[in-house]
Amino acid sequence: MLEFAEKTLTVKIDTSKCDTCETKACADACKKFARGLLGIDDQGRASVAHRDTEEVLRLGTECLACELACKTKGNNAITIEIPVKGLDEYLLKRQ
Repeated sequence: MLEFAEKTLTVKIDTSKCDTCETKACADACKKFARGLLGIDDQGRASVAHRDTEEVLRLGTECLACELACKTKGNNAITIEIPVKGLDEYLLKRQ
């Protein structure tokens, strides 16, 4: 499992699913729609190991392209968690 933080979100990748992924669509989407933060390591798994923590925070654009590409063209291994401040309170008021 790979987990890393960008400015306001957390990206979680079940890298065991990368082993059978033929497209590596997540990395392609990251290069096309963002800054190429996400790469593929020597084992064929999604990785940010080629970047240090500061680079991940600086280069992360929070575009969500890797999650969508993985879901539609890959093995559905990526989950992005975006905390929305006040959402729980808002939902309670609506009940």
